[in-house]
Amino acid sequence: MYQLLGVNTDAKTTKGTNLGYLTGILYLAPGDISGHEVCAWRNAGCTAACLYTAGRGKFSNVKQSRIRKTRWFFADREAFYVALRSDIEQLIKDAEKMGLIPCVRLNGTSDIVWEYGKSSIIRAFPDEQFYDYTKSVHRAVQSLTSELWPSNYHLTFSYSGANFADCFKVLSLGGNVSVVFDGEKPKAWGGAPVIDGDLHDLRFTDPRGTVIGLKAKGEAKKDFSGFVVRQEMEQLIAA
Repeated sequence: MYQLLGVNTDAKTTKGTNLGYLTGILYLAPGDISGHEVCAWRNAGCTAACLYTAGRGKFSNVKQSRIRKTRWFFADREAFYVALRSDIEQLIKDAEKMGLIPCVRLNGTSDIVWEYGKSSIIRAFPDEQFYDYTKSVHRAVQSLTSELWPSNYHLTFSYSGANFADCFKVLSLGGNVSVVFDGEKPKAWGGAPVIDGDLHDLRFTDPRGTVIGLKAKGEAKKDFSGFVVRQEMEQLIAA
């Protein structure tokens, strides 16, 4: 039984099993829904269109569970880490039984800094693959340039609708950027090739210097803030 991680609980991560991976994701209550801020770099667009409303996240019991986990994280960090380590150890055992490779995403619906300190949960499992999305350009750049960055932690930078220059910076360093599109994904965006990010969630396997195209889901389908890139608007700008 897992206390904190969701293991293959959505269609996208389940697709990863076909590629040989077993994925565990920590889903917290995003923004400040729990009374604690876990998305320091969010803006109005991504807040309104957050994946918190997609899939199982639309159910009340799931939302309450995520709020409870988030409050636990802030109230008793040491006990939370003990439970998280236990879950990761269980994930490793389950993956081995299934003949799969374990991987962990700690920011399923949050943007917490996990990489620093000797007690970092990522550094506690140096042989396991961790990955996340972030809207912090500093974290994204550090992951590409710092010798101190954990080699087992991959970050994908996220387009917010208002950080195009930062996206270009990350791409120029060989990093990857995720962009949410309202319809058919284009072949290129920002001068970089676009790949289909909905085929799986294994972002650490993506080619470097690419845009990860994602389909608008949940409340994101109604977004017109710029967070979701709409093809008709792109065409008008280009014209």
